[in-house]
Amino acid sequence: MLRKELAIILNELVRGSISVEQAIEKIGLEPFLETEHCLTLDLDRGIRTGISEVVFGTGKSREQLYSAVKNLSRQQRPVLVTRLDRDSGQDLARKYPEGRYFEIPGIFVLNKQINLDDCWSGEAEAVIISAGGADLPVALEAYATMVFFGHTPGLISDVGVAGLHRLFPHLPKIAKARILIVIAGMEGALPSVLAGITAAPIVAVPTSVGYGTNLAGFTPLLAMLTSCAPGISVVNIDNGFGAACFALKVLENQASGRAGSGPEK
Repeated sequence: MLRKELAIILNELVRGSISVEQAIEKIGLEPFLETEHCLTLDLDRGIRTGISEVVFGTGKSREQLYSAVKNLSRQQRPVLVTRLDRDSGQDLARKYPEGRYFEIPGIFVLNKQINLDDCWSGEAEAVIISAGGADLPVALEAYATMVFFGHTPGLISDVGVAGLHRLFPHLPKIAKARILIVIAGMEGALPSVLAGITAAPIVAVPTSVGYGTNLAGFTPLLAMLTSCAPGISVVNIDNGFGAACFALKVLENQASGRAGSGPEK
């Protein structure tokens, strides 16, 4: 549950359109739910942090995934599952045909409409920029996460330093963004370039894309951490979800003018 959802319930209670019992049922008596298959779901995380519980798919059994989706989707609440392989994603889509599995970023979404077939590429408060086409799965994970939580970012793909002139036509809309998520594999140079020419804070995401001495993402990770351009924050390798959550909190706190308030959309 997010702060906005809680506010709606409380307003309904004040207006008298629902009873106290109905409000209690909607909010839930417990801040967490222990389910079958050794899962403990954090139902009120969205109220505390602004980012509701999201299911990390890697390593979970089919039964655990079924249980998590079933319990999180109560009362038609939106559900996001990340880091799914093809078999698990397709299996979830069969189990919950009203949801949708996106193979390239490896995510499953239920009770929320998300379109990754035609991502927005225009001006936005947050702009996601990927250095190479091979970095697109991480970029789409970040994009889908932001859309899931109520923001539509811009997406610019394949504009890395091997052909930096490709970035130039996008600079006007990049300059208007309030935060940038910059994703790069290989040597990880693009966040440094953008931090040197734009005012927006940057969340840098190293990816595991690259030849041998890329070291599965450690080379761009270290390059981003040692950048001489100020204003860069770095998340873990391939962590598009984490970068999106950081950007969401920055945007919401900028909008509200107070720290730690969380989304109220």
